[in-house]
Amino acid sequence: MHPKRKRSSKAAATAHENGVVPMLHETPTLPPTSTIKPPAPKTQASRRGKIETNPDHNADIMDGKTALRASPDADEKGESLETGKVNRGPQTPATTKGANGNVKDEDSDSPLSDIEMPAPTPSKKQKKTPTKSSIAAKKGSDEIKAFKAEQAAKKAAEAKIKKEDDDEWDQRLDPDGDDAGPAEDVDVMKKEAARPPPVNSGYLPLPWKGRLGYACLNTYLRFSNPPVFTSRTCRIASILEHRHPLADPSQPEHATKNRPDKSQPASIERGQRYVEELCLANVRDLPKMFRWNDKYGIKFMRLSSEMFPFASHAEYGYKLAPFASEALAEAGKVIAELGHRVSTHPGQFTQFGSPRPEVIENAVRDLEYHDEMLSLLKLPEQQDRDAVLILHMGGTFGDKEATLDRFRANYKNLSEGIKRRLVLENDDVSWSVHNLLPVCEELNIAFCLDFHHHNIIFDPSQIREGTHDIRTLFPRIKATWDRKQITPKMHYSEPCPEAITGRQRRKHNPRPATLPPCPNDMDLMIEAKDKEQAVFELMRTFKLPGWDSFNNIIPYERDDDNKPPPKKAKKKKTKKQIAAEIEEFGKEVSEEEEAVKEVVPEEEVGMGGKENRVYWPVDMEEWLRFKKREVKRKGGEDEDEMFKNPTPGNFEARKRVVARNREPFGEEIKESLGEARCVADVQSILQKIREERTVAKGGEVEENSPKDIKKGRGVKKTPAMKKKSGKNDPTSRVQSKLEEEDGNEDLSMPDLSEEENINGGSTAVKATRARQNARAQGKRKSYAKVDALTEEE
Repeated sequence: MHPKRKRSSKAAATAHENGVVPMLHETPTLPPTSTIKPPAPKTQASRRGKIETNPDHNADIMDGKTALRASPDADEKGESLETGKVNRGPQTPATTKGANGNVKDEDSDSPLSDIEMPAPTPSKKQKKTPTKSSIAAKKGSDEIKAFKAEQAAKKAAEAKIKKEDDDEWDQRLDPDGDDAGPAEDVDVMKKEAARPPPVNSGYLPLPWKGRLGYACLNTYLRFSNPPVFTSRTCRIASILEHRHPLADPSQPEHATKNRPDKSQPASIERGQRYVEELCLANVRDLPKMFRWNDKYGIKFMRLSSEMFPFASHAEYGYKLAPFASEALAEAGKVIAELGHRVSTHPGQFTQFGSPRPEVIENAVRDLEYHDEMLSLLKLPEQQDRDAVLILHMGGTFGDKEATLDRFRANYKNLSEGIKRRLVLENDDVSWSVHNLLPVCEELNIAFCLDFHHHNIIFDPSQIREGTHDIRTLFPRIKATWDRKQITPKMHYSEPCPEAITGRQRRKHNPRPATLPPCPNDMDLMIEAKDKEQAVFELMRTFKLPGWDSFNNIIPYERDDDNKPPPKKAKKKKTKKQIAAEIEEFGKEVSEEEEAVKEVVPEEEVGMGGKENRVYWPVDMEEWLRFKKREVKRKGGEDEDEMFKNPTPGNFEARKRVVARNREPFGEEIKESLGEARCVADVQSILQKIREERTVAKGGEVEENSPKDIKKGRGVKKTPAMKKKSGKNDPTSRVQSKLEEEDGNEDLSMPDLSEEENINGGSTAVKATRARQNARAQGKRKSYAKVDALTEEE
């Protein structure tokens, strides 16, 4: 065998120059593999069998973490304001072990890279004698450890460099995100509340002639069965795992029963096919989404950047044409047929003003990926020209002018295809309209106005907050689009009503209440969490074209998907029922045949049914969201949740918990009670034991509840009780009394003060004791009489 050779960045660059399509690069984490052949120009059937691409059924497939956010589906994780840690885009991956021992890629640009995969179920029978595969696995494990140590050192060096940057952009979240950040200081709140009120225009662009759109995900289709959406993603750890063949290649993959066998040699081609199948599942759902939009009057949509996971990654990136050109061309035919518009919005880490060369390289790769995706749609000339790439300027890096100079220099090096599509947008972090519009006019770049961002970041010396003054800049903004013969578009969203400060106003209102004062033929992207439902809300409010195409009232159960019927309890049929079925159907009907309901054709799934019920009234969207798969927590049942939602399934578990709680404290009570003679002494001793137990378990001490102690004072024991107890000590007396008491009656004793303890207790205590004495002596007195006698005393 030839020695394994590492693939250098220089070699990779040479491959690009020679026109060779790069595959997922091999890493030192894997055993030696055979020679890798370049991929075939056309899509090949997977030899692994079809994978389950529904994230509700397959733990390896996940929703894009940002799929429900207002704007771009960024591939990277933003910064946590609580921890101050920043992820600045795809870097060399560094792996660590999660809590369950799984390898976890920390610098992965996966939206859900912080979620750990379930560990593979170990075989019950394991041989102690080492085999060849186990020795190879151990050798691979040593290589993994060495690689992880090397990457950890490299990551530490990069982190040191990152700390030196006082980057305002990276100190915040995605400007198109929905996170309002931590709570504001009271003084800041008062100061912001005292700012001049916004000056809004009273103009409404009615009647509306433009196109309203939404971003990336259709919430109604996402919760169909089967789901229809284009933001399925995965983790790098899943890609590396699926480079190994299945334990049984003849059978389809299963989440637990048929997983990749890591003891067998890995193949980069196999891992690439896994990603390709996931990408194609995303692309094949596009035509369904376009036809759904067209049916209900929506003709504008932003494509998800997560449609092709890790396509722009430095190490695991890949080209789309070898396997996705046909599927994208089919989606493009539907777009052209319906006359729709599409666009994309790369993430906030795609920045061309950064002083760091690696950030620029990442940004170029990301834009090349988006440009290739749009180009492979093969749209007609004008629709292809309107398919733009919306981009933010990024951070200021301490000097706006220097940042703009770097942007100008880097922009000149971009390909003509990217330059043709690139559009700049103002943000709500650093860059206002007055900062970017002159640059767009200088470099011939179209400018996209975001009304929401403008009301947070603007120049008060030139323009006031609100939608009135910004209209004076509309002619200049429109000219940037006309020069490139692109149909103009704008972004619109609103802050939540309760927001006061700029940070709080960053969060988008799930459904905007009005339209901005833009030209009535403008294409308007509605950036809101409720996606197409937010568009429906505007259509209904202002009677826009298509508002009468969907039904306003939605039923509790949807009838436009193939949701499996609930499982019925097995019942044994009588001979008479079997005979009746044979007489009616000619055979005995099985349970599977009984459960089958009318199957909805695939082309009609999620389309709203005959009555077009696709609109979700506010706060009623949970009606149509089927319950996702629940993962049981290790370490037993959640007792609180169990008792909040009692079901026949958790009856036995609840019974065990109740029995455990009723068990006596045991020998430690007998030793501690000693010669206690009053209820107060018993309570204090039991409370002390309870506190010691709680502290030993690492919990906090809870206050004693009256229901914790159910004991009497001065109770005379009957012969039967004495015979049962066997010992005349306080512990036995208390336990015997507990067994004799009625379980449904609350006979708990309130805490006694020192004075009450001396004088025999309060009136309530006397009444309780009288009841106990009456029952212990076998006398049946009504509680009303006992209470009356107590009051007379």
